[in-house]
Amino acid sequence: MASTLVRGRLERPGLLRGHGLFGCVLVLAAALRVLVMLGYDTARLYWYDSFTYLDTAVHMRPQGAFHPAGYSWFLWALRPFHSVELVVGVQHAMGLATGAMIYLLLRRRSLPGWGAALAAAPVLFDPAFVRLEHAVLSDSQVIFLVVAALLVLLWRPEVSTRAATWTGAVAGVLLALAGLTRTATVPLIGLAALYLLAQRASWRQALALAVAGTLPLLAYAGWYAQHHGRFALSGSDGVALWARTMTFADCSVIKPPPEQAVLCPNGTVLDAASEYVWDPRASLNRLPGDRFAHNDLARSFALRAIAAQPLDYLREVVRDTSLAFTWEPVAHPRRMTPSTAFSRGSWPLPSGYALIDQVRNDYDPDIRGMRSVEPFASVLVAYPYPWFLHGTLFGVLLPAGGVGAVVRRRPVALPWSFAMFLLVAPVAALDFDHRYVLPAIPLACVAAALTVHGIRR
Repeated sequence: MASTLVRGRLERPGLLRGHGLFGCVLVLAAALRVLVMLGYDTARLYWYDSFTYLDTAVHMRPQGAFHPAGYSWFLWALRPFHSVELVVGVQHAMGLATGAMIYLLLRRRSLPGWGAALAAAPVLFDPAFVRLEHAVLSDSQVIFLVVAALLVLLWRPEVSTRAATWTGAVAGVLLALAGLTRTATVPLIGLAALYLLAQRASWRQALALAVAGTLPLLAYAGWYAQHHGRFALSGSDGVALWARTMTFADCSVIKPPPEQAVLCPNGTVLDAASEYVWDPRASLNRLPGDRFAHNDLARSFALRAIAAQPLDYLREVVRDTSLAFTWEPVAHPRRMTPSTAFSRGSWPLPSGYALIDQVRNDYDPDIRGMRSVEPFASVLVAYPYPWFLHGTLFGVLLPAGGVGAVVRRRPVALPWSFAMFLLVAPVAALDFDHRYVLPAIPLACVAAALTVHGIRR
């Protein structure tokens, strides 16, 4: 026993030395987030996403259009503090935890400390991630949950039957919560189950993952049906897919029936598919009633259009997806100003919306527009993180991980397939958005790091 204690004392300093580099990295990442909290006087709130999330948190009912309630449950848990500043503070901690999970997973897979720290660096230091952590938006929670599920699935590839069942169930619940935060992540449950079966893992593990991932979704769909009359996770999938087809749809080829023909392009030309959802000139928005009341009709038209013009649909998806890999940021749509850099200035809330006053009264009386604070904002503006490390490097990491998914398969295929799906699925379902790329980046880093390490070995 004495020899065991002595050996433990000798090994513990070595263990600490092995993680010293990442300890320094984590301290710097935390300092960056403290600087952001000091450099901006409140959380960043966006119309209308942030306020619909907060409104759902107050009233605890599923929102009828785009957003499921998963993120609002997180906001509800913090509601007693009546502080959106606390919300973004917790999200900054989640960002640090996400980087730590990536590091721990890769060290578990025998990567050296410098390699694991390098793979975690984008999520810790890229201003795009830090800025989203400082906003009342669901992105940080989605990334945290997906990376946590990946950690659970890859931590111990060979375990007892009972342990495998539990890890499958935990991963399934995490992916279900991610799906209830952003519906685009729901198919990851199927991808993970197929991965486990393909790797000849315990069928009980795959089954536990599928059941634990599906049951929360079914329960939520039932709750949604009680409020909105349809068994679904949201009421916007058809409208989104219809907007996607508006960039290529040709009704002379599609030949829709009369009830769908009213959704054909009407001569309104916009520079991004997502613009058709909101533009009052678009054919959908000229129909009587709310746009989302025509969700089923829009879905039927969109599926018919894709079936009639599959190559045109594929061309649009590939073209928009390629915007993720540019050397310089591309505005899409053109009215947006893409940037991952920090900035100084003020960002007032829009006026004339009753929902803003209602949320201010019910959630946080101090909700207001965000302003930068000197001298901290000037330090953030000078923070040097070039765009090519965000876009072009991602374009290198993704095919590198793809090579590993083919050659090594077992450890690489899961994070790489997750990354590819999270990159392409939002574009295929609606449109490209720089925000929607972010969940794919840490997963691509994990896949590429595992690939390079495998080649070195």
